[in-house]
Amino acid sequence: MAGSRSQSSGLRALRPVAFGADPSGERMARIRRSPHFKDGVFQNPGGAARIRPSGSTRDLAKTYFDKDSRSRRAPRGAVPVHPTTLADISRPPATGLRLTWMGHSSVLAEIDGHRVLFDPVWGERCSPFPFAGPRRLHPAPLPLAALGPVDVVVISHDHYDHLDLPTIKALAGTDTLFAVPLGVGAHLERWGVSAGRLRELDWHETTKIGGLTLTATPARHFCGRGLRNTQHTLWASWVAAGEEHRIYHSGDTGYFEGFKDIGTGHGPFDATMIQVGAYSDFWPDIHMTPEEGVRAHLDLQGGEAAGVLLPIHWGTFNLAPHAWAEPGEWMKDAAEEAGQAVAFPRPGEPFEPAGKVPVEAWWRAVSGPIARPWRRPRSAEGVAGTSRGDLDLAGER
Repeated sequence: MAGSRSQSSGLRALRPVAFGADPSGERMARIRRSPHFKDGVFQNPGGAARIRPSGSTRDLAKTYFDKDSRSRRAPRGAVPVHPTTLADISRPPATGLRLTWMGHSSVLAEIDGHRVLFDPVWGERCSPFPFAGPRRLHPAPLPLAALGPVDVVVISHDHYDHLDLPTIKALAGTDTLFAVPLGVGAHLERWGVSAGRLRELDWHETTKIGGLTLTATPARHFCGRGLRNTQHTLWASWVAAGEEHRIYHSGDTGYFEGFKDIGTGHGPFDATMIQVGAYSDFWPDIHMTPEEGVRAHLDLQGGEAAGVLLPIHWGTFNLAPHAWAEPGEWMKDAAEEAGQAVAFPRPGEPFEPAGKVPVEAWWRAVSGPIARPWRRPRSAEGVAGTSRGDLDLAGER
């Protein structure tokens, strides 16, 4: 037995620190008591979701390594990052609510006197290794240390493009609190965040931080950082409610009927931050297309076109076969068709949903062609004689 314990200890020592830690002890006991944990794993709303790519490995590899497809998955030039300064985000928002998209799913939300940082990823790669894995397609808009004090960091789940070791270790040296889904606290404790600074929630549980109420709400996704995916850490979307404003962050999720229930229980929202990138026919259950993202927003708003939708989870990392600019282009079309207001800030550009909302298609100046057309016919304002399928956006204004 002693030899077995020594071998187990040795394997743990070889485990990369970026893998985090598996839940154990009272944390694991709490996981087992969760109504969403069954048969040894967390369960998705609406039944099992396919978390492995569907179709053949050969088809997936062919899609990923196709020369033309690969070239479309990155911008042709430098992404126009907004030169964010502390002055941009130090004065209180005039309307009480300001959002600053930092790229991918990272958003600084200033809401009714509180500063909330969602899914902060300042690392160069979303990977357990500094020398491999998807690399940033644009720099972070400003250094993490220049962000100023943050009241709470909110994490949606433990995938590398949402829970970033270098970023968490930097934030561990501050006095900020962390709100995380059940089980994710094990990773943070291993990386230096004390248990007293963790608010670890199951779906439908709430915590208060000053005058701000945070609620973990369901999402349709999965978890895992190591070679063995135990499904012992939960994934979540989040509602943040202040005295005057309410916002929603989807994390990663496939479309499901539960958006309507979240809207009924917690909405309507002044703004939603909705995942609309890294989708694929190979994994339709766990990520949303822009059209599905608009539908989710409308569900959250009780079926009405209301509030402002901020598309997230696109533009920063190459994580799917679709063209780099496709989420932005498709979102413009889908939202216009639904009559829904959408914000398209450059990474790092602060805006107030109740004020002037950025709507310029900034990506067009550095985008290659989008090979797959949006489902509705091209509008009259388009380039005459050019189909949506072979439109070169770099030449469209």
